[in-house]
Amino acid sequence: MICVAAPELELLGKAVWLRPFEPGDLNDVYVDWLNDPQVMRFSNQRFIRHTRESCTRHLAGFKGSPNLVFSLRLQSDDRAIGTMTAYRSIHHGTADVAILVGDTSVWGQGHGQDAWNTLTDWLAERPGMRKVTAGTLACNQGMRRLAERSGMQLEGARRAQELVDGRPWDMLYYARFTGEGRRA
Repeated sequence: MICVAAPELELLGKAVWLRPFEPGDLNDVYVDWLNDPQVMRFSNQRFIRHTRESCTRHLAGFKGSPNLVFSLRLQSDDRAIGTMTAYRSIHHGTADVAILVGDTSVWGQGHGQDAWNTLTDWLAERPGMRKVTAGTLACNQGMRRLAERSGMQLEGARRAQELVDGRPWDMLYYARFTGEGRRA
């Protein structure tokens, strides 16, 4: 069974909703996103050839852990457009969030921001949660804007940490402490 969060854990945004990733979500469309060079341009997943089997192994790691994996869907037609993860450290009161908007036909329409705000706000409201974090390469302008618009602050950087198209880029780390509200 791949479902790794309580089945009732569904989060509604303005136009998207997040629900636990289910076995039926691991389909050819999902695997194709992970193998698409454009979608994975800034992810280290671009170095891996993904299959249903490799995805099943990866997703199995969520079971029995405090970590969450969601299917990101449009409310209008229940179409899957991506995924989100939250790697939670209960002992430290932190969560590191990541997003994949795999359906390129919806890029630039605000669905990623809607999903990001929905999940990070929900996490920030959880008892014992004190900090929500995310990382991205400096060249990933979309992800940088998404983190900043959600109220995250640049916390630090690893200079020239990773290569994209042969060029070194800083890895940027963003954070939002739960007492700090989200920006409008």
